[in-house]
Amino acid sequence: MKFVTTPARSLIALGLGLATVGAMALPAAADTLNLRLTAATRSAAAPAQGAYWHTKVLRTATHPWQFGQGTNRYWLEDQRVFEMWTSPDGKVWAGQRNLGVHPKSAADEEAWRRDGSPATWKRAANGSIVSLSTEPDKGGVFPMKGQATFRLAEQRLSYEQLQRLPADAAGLKTWLEKAARAAKVPGNAVDGYVTASLTALLRDLPAPKEVRAAAYKLLPTMPGVRSLGAVKDSQGRTGEGLSIDHGRSRQQAGTIASTTEVIVDTDTMLLLAESLTSTINGKPFLDKTWTETVLQVGWTEDKPSVPALP
Repeated sequence: MKFVTTPARSLIALGLGLATVGAMALPAAADTLNLRLTAATRSAAAPAQGAYWHTKVLRTATHPWQFGQGTNRYWLEDQRVFEMWTSPDGKVWAGQRNLGVHPKSAADEEAWRRDGSPATWKRAANGSIVSLSTEPDKGGVFPMKGQATFRLAEQRLSYEQLQRLPADAAGLKTWLEKAARAAKVPGNAVDGYVTASLTALLRDLPAPKEVRAAAYKLLPTMPGVRSLGAVKDSQGRTGEGLSIDHGRSRQQAGTIASTTEVIVDTDTMLLLAESLTSTINGKPFLDKTWTETVLQVGWTEDKPSVPALP
């Protein structure tokens, strides 16, 4: 098989590889992929099961700055809904809606009440200018520009090529490692690159269930990945948890350590949730700490629209 050879985009400054390697229809300067599949892969691509591959994600994160005055300091938690619709020809629409902020914990809520229970914020406690509200905004939906293809490990694939990815763990690993080398990923970053691609296959791309199953089987064998057993997400759904240790990276701001945890529905081989926890010099690094709960994922006939409130 032949892969496009292009320099990989800068990896996330946490040693994560590309956290959204599976993002579809993003602009790129690479040549069109000419992927030649081996005889071991499926000879015919299954037709799409709907008009769009659709994901709806609730992202929760703590604002990196405290709010309030004097001793009445508190943290605010931000929630947003993100949706993506991808047609089989690779065209993408994105929707977003900010659900507003609220005090993070019971202690934060008490401090917020002592601060007068504000509903909007223009400045953080450190004086930084912000624009926050407890009320949801109107949200929006828009088409994403760029070449209409699916992206995996810096390779641009058609829907048909995506269906023919190796459906066994060993073959999938070989494919992703070749893609990493073609993208000129440094040797010490290849494993992280492959791991990030595997999580993308479990959510962002309409790959066949057999390919997703291969990705799930391969994940625990990757360096830094360990099983957490049966765990529940924020919606009370039970799946198999995996922890991915991304190690440490030295940045100008300090030493950053990060861990991703994913919860997989082993019936559908799709993600239920994904969270990233980071520290900088041993202290919480809120800019790189969040939780995403997958509210919906799969084929749909519903056209792209402004995200509804959960």
